[in-house]
Amino acid sequence: MIQNREGQKVPEVTFRTRDGGQWRDVSSRELFAGKKVVVFALPGAFTPTCSTSHLPRYEELAPVFKKAGVDDIVCLSVNDGFVMDAWKADQKAESVRVVPDGNAEFTRGMGMLVDKCNLGFGDRSWRYSMLVDDGVITKMFVEREVEGDPYEVSDADTMLAYVAPERAKQPNVVVFTKTGCPHCARAKQALTAAGMTYREIEISGVGGMDALRAVSGAGTVPQIFIDGVRIGGADELERHLAVTAQSSAACATGQQNRAA
Repeated sequence: MIQNREGQKVPEVTFRTRDGGQWRDVSSRELFAGKKVVVFALPGAFTPTCSTSHLPRYEELAPVFKKAGVDDIVCLSVNDGFVMDAWKADQKAESVRVVPDGNAEFTRGMGMLVDKCNLGFGDRSWRYSMLVDDGVITKMFVEREVEGDPYEVSDADTMLAYVAPERAKQPNVVVFTKTGCPHCARAKQALTAAGMTYREIEISGVGGMDALRAVSGAGTVPQIFIDGVRIGGADELERHLAVTAQSSAACATGQQNRAA
């Protein structure tokens, strides 16, 4: 029976991590003492939902969490240090700290260890997220105990809405780019200037343009998607942002007039 552990301290364990090609032991105290930390745990590195949604969205929103007073974001999985290190590199995760719980000591201490033998995974972590303040769990979002791998409440947007409701909801922005493309650089600058975080997908490799055509129907870069809706290239993005800014300004003016 998975339990919510709000108000309790995190388990005291030592994680065997890889750092610069070397082993480095990291204690629970080092991760959590004197800091406000967002933790999200998932079943496994390189698995579909974990790789396409769970980790990428936390990485994308890391600057927003930082502004909201979160010191670190930790991704935890019952995988060994080599696997987690390779997954971090594959995901190009620079802001999220990826931590291997290879012996499942932390996950077992959290009461979140579940049997995934039917998938050939052995024991793994149930999917959840939590806010830890100086080693004490202040909030948990635990997925429902149903068959499969539910992903409904441990996502980055749900946690952000709790940590900083005034900053939610951040649009989910994906930018398809190509190395050396000046219009791609212009699009990214426009998004940054508008205060919007984004996930960049680089398609310079073989087959990248074919994949982009399959997704967007377009054969040029950049291609920008906001909350699943294709905006288009850099020019279309600038027009979209201008319209959005005008709409927001008009809404603010209307609210001020009603208040007066």
